[in-house]
Amino acid sequence: MSRAAAYGRGAGAYARVGVESGVMAASPHQLIVMLFDGAQGAIRAARIHMQAGNIAEKGKSISKALNIINNGLLAALDREKGGEIADRLGSLYDYIGRLLLAANRHNDQESLDQAESLLEDIASAWREIGSAGAQG
Repeated sequence: MSRAAAYGRGAGAYARVGVESGVMAASPHQLIVMLFDGAQGAIRAARIHMQAGNIAEKGKSISKALNIINNGLLAALDREKGGEIADRLGSLYDYIGRLLLAANRHNDQESLDQAESLLEDIASAWREIGSAGAQG
């Protein structure tokens, strides 16, 4: 194995340990922020691939965003304790998922932009809640 390949594998393993350590040390609030960051990063990657005409990678990036939204953000909602707010967030996550599917199916950058904008609105509110909690 070449030195570059060994270094690349070692760097990848180090990055995974860093991410795993960050997740293990994170509060529940920080974990949700990480989910938002991951979904937004996947949407940005999808946009780059869409603009480059790389259909397969665009699809992978949108699938990653959908997975984070459906199996992370949506699954984390506590509808019993969250009541109407949790229900509304659930509906919004469903809508964002439909936008991402439309963006993938029709190569529709406008749907991708709308999904990203909605996620950013929710994420920024979530970050503000964390900042307020840390200060108070």
